[in-house]
Amino acid sequence: MNPEKETLTSQQEKIRQREAVEERRAAREAQLIASEKARELRPNDFHGGVHPPENKKQSTSEPIGTIPLAEDLIVPLLQHSGATALPLVKLGDDVLKGQKIAEADGLISCPVHAPSSGKVVAIEPCAVPHPSGLAEDCIVIRTDGEERWCELEPCDDYTQLNRVELLEKIRDCGIAGMGGAGFPTAVKLDPHGGAEIDTLIINGTECEPYITADDMLMRERAEEIIAGVTILAYILDEPERVLIGIEDNKPLAITAMREAAKATRFNIVVFPTKYPSGGEKQLIQILTGREVPNQGLPANVGIVCQNVGTARAVYRAVRFGEPLISRVTTVVGQALQRQRNIEVPIGTPIRHILQHHGIHRGLMQKVVIGGPMMGYTIDDESAPVVKTTNCLLVPTNKELPPAPVANACIRCGYCAEACPASLLPQQLYWYARADEREKLQAYNLFDCIECGACSYVCPSTIPLVQYYRAAKGAIRLAEEEKERSDRARDRFEFRKLRLERAEKEKEAKREARRKAAELARQQREQSPESEAAKESKQQADIVSAALARVKSRQEDPQQLLARAQRTFSSAESRVERLSSKLEGADESQRAQLEAQLKAAQLKRQEAEHKLTLAKRRADRDPTREPHKGETSAAVRAITKARASAEARAQLSDADKLAADIEALRKRLGKAEARLQKARDENDANLAAFETALEKLQKKLEDKMREQQAAQGGRH
Repeated sequence: MNPEKETLTSQQEKIRQREAVEERRAAREAQLIASEKARELRPNDFHGGVHPPENKKQSTSEPIGTIPLAEDLIVPLLQHSGATALPLVKLGDDVLKGQKIAEADGLISCPVHAPSSGKVVAIEPCAVPHPSGLAEDCIVIRTDGEERWCELEPCDDYTQLNRVELLEKIRDCGIAGMGGAGFPTAVKLDPHGGAEIDTLIINGTECEPYITADDMLMRERAEEIIAGVTILAYILDEPERVLIGIEDNKPLAITAMREAAKATRFNIVVFPTKYPSGGEKQLIQILTGREVPNQGLPANVGIVCQNVGTARAVYRAVRFGEPLISRVTTVVGQALQRQRNIEVPIGTPIRHILQHHGIHRGLMQKVVIGGPMMGYTIDDESAPVVKTTNCLLVPTNKELPPAPVANACIRCGYCAEACPASLLPQQLYWYARADEREKLQAYNLFDCIECGACSYVCPSTIPLVQYYRAAKGAIRLAEEEKERSDRARDRFEFRKLRLERAEKEKEAKREARRKAAELARQQREQSPESEAAKESKQQADIVSAALARVKSRQEDPQQLLARAQRTFSSAESRVERLSSKLEGADESQRAQLEAQLKAAQLKRQEAEHKLTLAKRRADRDPTREPHKGETSAAVRAITKARASAEARAQLSDADKLAADIEALRKRLGKAEARLQKARDENDANLAAFETALEKLQKKLEDKMREQQAAQGGRH
């Protein structure tokens, strides 16, 4: 054999052997990776949980349907967690389907869009689906039946938009969580604090009995859900794992989702049915084994969790520009002739939905929003469907019997065994009843997801969840009140500091001026011959002389005597004139003239007393000290008041009344003159003058009525 051929054959053999080794090594590595992946995706379990009757088959016998459009759509401004949206429309405006009618107010908020075309007929508080039963602000749209869309902004290739643009698009379309509390999706997809997201979880669990909205959505809209998940993963910068969790009681949904996810890297994880595996923290623990910290968020452990309905809404918003204006809702209960799932416009009144499903009023027990475990009853069927309304349950008494009367707790511990959050429900119950808020928070009350598992297993039928909800509300109110009080105290302290600082600045300025004045005075004293000192002394002398002249004129005894004589002469002449008038007056005028005469006599007595004092002062030498009998100004005032009182005491009641009337007339005349002057000058105190005049008129009328009554009594 040719040696060259042998060499070539041996080389080829070695190459084949090397390739075989590489193939076996790759196969082992692929097997190892597969086993690691399988071990990683093996579902975990969580503490507690219960297995209530599922009752899922009633509403899954037919595909998702629709109902006729309601005449009025009631669109609440608060359908999400966070702040209430702010209206953008006013009464009478025409709106188009998909048009934004309310803007988000802040970061944690969502805009609201018109579910159909029509006219705004009201913006007012209306009944809404909420456990409190309180009304909320709503926009009522009278539909026109034309379903005219506003202009949308579709996007054929979402990869042409950056992450911020996609988040803004999702926010503008009003997308909120459709499986829980309605937290704004754009906020959830943009975790703050530098959290690194390595896992995206899509919640398709829907563990609550009766509810099948997500189940039917996965069966019929699986492609749209997967498309939405692809967009969510793109926004989150392609996390390492994308897990779609589904309970094993939804085989058709599992098949549809696996078929839609074939060409993706998404993992459909199926796990045993147990309530409440659909809780966010419980689902995270099932799929990843991670535990969200107390009062923490999934982002704290590198996870973002979204509902399948939310994923579909994100796809519709990005691809077609459609805002969230409808949702799939389960309509179920034995009090209905037809039980199914429908895609219904948001804002549709619940009464309208029940009428199109053949409600039997005689059989129905109540209307429950949500399922029997976490749902709540509403009394007003005019309340509308909102973004978080996943089920309308209308049971009969036989289907969902009323809760029996609660008995005393027997401390069996079943509630602790069933709690999925590993809490101590019995202790929370006692502390809630005793309103011990610190103990409630110490026992992690706010980790309770209000699933109702504890109430479900309680043999004493104690409504434990209601106690927890009430305690949470009381604690939140107390914290809000404390926060307001702290803010008020901070404002008060800041104002106090500001005023103190301003007062110190003023005091410093006053001290500076005082020192400057003192310095200037000292300089003047040190140089008395300076021009400034001479000028200042001259000005001081002029002022002192002027004050002395004024004082001398004011205190000149002769001037005071002359003034007192004139006053006395005037008073005496008035008494004489009134006396002469009274002698020739008619009977009808005598009472008025008598009153005027008495008042004039009082004035004459006062003038006579002043004249006497003025004579005494004029007789005194102003250069010497007063004599013992001479009175000061205060004594003279007292003497005058005493004389006036003595003169009035000598009058009869009728005379006193006549004197008061005469004095009031004089005051009234002066008040009228003052009011007229204020009107002419457009005085700012015009209202005060008018009020004073009215009071004087009322007093005069009262006195005159009193006088007439007295005269009638005498006659």
